[in-house]
Amino acid sequence: MELNIQTAEMALKEAAQSNPGAWVAHSWYVAKACKNIASHCKDLSSEQAYLFGLLHDIGRYAGVSSERHLIDGYRYCMERGWGKAAQICISHAFMIQDIDTSIGVFDVSDEDYLFMKNFVVNAVYDDYDRLVQLCDALAMPTGFCLLEKRFVDVTIRYGVHPATIDRWKKILEIKELFEEQIGCSIYTLLPGVVENSFR
Repeated sequence: MELNIQTAEMALKEAAQSNPGAWVAHSWYVAKACKNIASHCKDLSSEQAYLFGLLHDIGRYAGVSSERHLIDGYRYCMERGWGKAAQICISHAFMIQDIDTSIGVFDVSDEDYLFMKNFVVNAVYDDYDRLVQLCDALAMPTGFCLLEKRFVDVTIRYGVHPATIDRWKKILEIKELFEEQIGCSIYTLLPGVVENSFR
């Protein structure tokens, strides 16, 4: 099955019917943020970025879960031949390529855990992986937001973990990488977000 806007949007709509929740609106905003930023990057396709953002949490179609949604999404996309989207279903949660930096619960089998551990450490990330990691932290179910607001939102829900600060630092590093590419603040591309100024 070809991955395009129609199939990706249909997949998310069907997943939303299977497991309604705030994750659906979050996915739409992640996709829009990916599209907006990618449209200013010379080596990225805004359409591809949109698709990957839309599908990053597609594993939630299977029901309420923690880290299981990562491998559920991977399998969902692989079954359809969407290899890169499948990778991002896992990679979006590991901006640091070490499974021990997870902030969730591994509600998966031992076999699946080992698969994910090896996958994460061996995956070759590109700017699509990094863009979805960034945009996942720029989108609430209600709209775009400052990274710090999302950091607090996630920490309130998941708690503070040993890797929390390192994860924040990595996302801020990715933000800087994209701002170098686009030549401006990422927030100028996210309607409704006002960046704090310290000047």
